[in-house]
Amino acid sequence: MKKRRERVCGADVHKDLIVATITGDEVPSIRENFGTTKSELDRFRNWLADNKCEQVAFEATGVYWIPIYDVLSRTIDTIVANPLQIKSIPNDKSDSKDSKRIATLCLNNQIKRSRVFSDEDRELRNLTRARSGYVKTRTQFKNRIHKYLSSNGIKLSSSMDDIFCKSGTHIIRGLAEDKPVEEILKGIPSGKIRKKQDEIRSALANELSETNRMLISDSLEIMDNVESKIEKTSLNILKKIQNKSKDLAIVMSIPGIAFISGSVILSEIGNYRDFQTPEQLAKWCGLNPGENESAGKKRKCGITKRGSKYIRVVLVEAAQTIANMKNTGLSRFYKRLSKKKEHNVAIVAVARKLICLIYHLLINQEFYQEVDCRKRKKGRNESCHEPSLKDEHLTDKVAAIVDAFYGMSDSSRKKALLRALEDISVNKPDQKRSSDGGG
Repeated sequence: MKKRRERVCGADVHKDLIVATITGDEVPSIRENFGTTKSELDRFRNWLADNKCEQVAFEATGVYWIPIYDVLSRTIDTIVANPLQIKSIPNDKSDSKDSKRIATLCLNNQIKRSRVFSDEDRELRNLTRARSGYVKTRTQFKNRIHKYLSSNGIKLSSSMDDIFCKSGTHIIRGLAEDKPVEEILKGIPSGKIRKKQDEIRSALANELSETNRMLISDSLEIMDNVESKIEKTSLNILKKIQNKSKDLAIVMSIPGIAFISGSVILSEIGNYRDFQTPEQLAKWCGLNPGENESAGKKRKCGITKRGSKYIRVVLVEAAQTIANMKNTGLSRFYKRLSKKKEHNVAIVAVARKLICLIYHLLINQEFYQEVDCRKRKKGRNESCHEPSLKDEHLTDKVAAIVDAFYGMSDSSRKKALLRALEDISVNKPDQKRSSDGGG
């Protein structure tokens, strides 16, 4: 049973205002307003100490709670509450009533603590989320360029799989600069694309309007700037994740997960030992099925989608990659499920299975090992438990690359390190093992 506090504080947090109420069993309530500057937060902390407050609680309001938590948690037991779990009564809401209600819940031990990430994990998460935002921005401008080209009847995407490859970008820049088509075709760097000159010439038959040329030129300039931000952020992620190189290697040992996706997963989970079971982690990621009940009838519904959307996106993307693989345990699981369920349901199920698998591997500090359960010829007694790559080899590779980052000053060499990390991928369907069992 939790110890009941004699005097606690509830705070209603806003951008520029904190309304705090101290209450207890046999003491009158005290209310005070504070600002959110450093000096005001220090005054708030001293006010709590002067009134012998044992515990303070407040809702996780945007990012405004973070500096408050950083100041108060050093000297007093601080609880950050999930706003969804302590909702106020409709039409009976004010700042003073909210702070009083939070204080009363805190006094009665009715507030469940939310997980608070360490400063290091918080910084890593900020970096991975910033990178995700940059990638989304780049995609938006790519879609705009597609629209500008299509609006003038230029069907470049019909002739090329990716119009933003090196040759495609060369063609688009040439169109934006109003260069002659023949000059553009002559400068295409890829020999494979040059073989399609007739097809591309036909696709470029129409001319871009002056406005669209300007818009495409501006979009390409912004994309170049965003691309440099993505590379810079990726390098900072590599720097910050140095202390988690073993965990990163473990996560990357799973098919479909590379450096960036592994970094996002680790940054969004934080301290995985906060979770007692893999089901708790899946629920925290919002991948557990919801359930509605009315008149004694229970009905399953879609996943709750509570928690971090960033980790759900990465897990679903990894599940999509796994679904296209052959002869892996997770891909076989998808194929079995897809026969009974629609594609999206099966993909989400794979994503949930993936996060549960990640939990087990991280808790036990083990690497993923593929189990080959395909039918074997008679007389063969080989074990079906066969790792795709020696564990220590993967650990050494990731650790060596992360450590090497600090001895390099040239940005191009750092980019090469990132590419090397992305290339570390085990359990690929086409990867062959040597006869002596080495990686």
